[in-house]
Order: sequence, then structure tokens, then C-alpha cells
Amino acid sequence: MDRFEDFRDSVGHPSRSPFPIAPSDDDALPVVPKGIYVGTGGDVTLRGLDGDQDVTYRNLPDASYIAVRATFVRATGTTATDLIAEA
Repeated sequence: MDRFEDFRDSVGHPSRSPFPIAPSDDDALPVVPKGIYVGTGGDVTLRGLDGDQDVTYRNLPDASYIAVRATFVRATGTTATDLIAEA
């Protein structure tokens, strides 16, 4: 039973359908996430939803979270692994 099924989803609410991210230089994420969980730290290069260029979040620690709505997570420049999209 889901006691919250009648509540509308929003950016501030918990993820309803997380999925693993496979960084790609060419393929957009299938869904724009609410944020990205970084399991094993490093750098993450991505393109924000309204961005016109890629940015790199550097030196992220293990088990960190990036509060960003991204359209791409690039393979080039991304050294962090175990990335989960919070959708």
C-alpha cells in the first residue's frame, strides 16, 4: 500500500524511479533526473537541463549527491562510478 499515491510528484520529493546512469558522450539521459547520486567518487561531467555547455563537478566524495537536473552525463571527463539518477 502506498499512502502517498495521491500526492503529486515534484523535484523536492523522494525519487520514485531511480535508474543507473551509463555515461555517454552522445546519448542523452532517458529521463531528466531530480539529481544524481555518486556511489564511488571522482569527477562528473554533465549538461544541465537549461545549460548550453558541459560542466564538471570535481573531486566528489563517495556517497555524494549532485542536486542538478541534467540532460547528459558525459563519458569524457567522468571518473566517478556507480551513478544513480534520482527520477
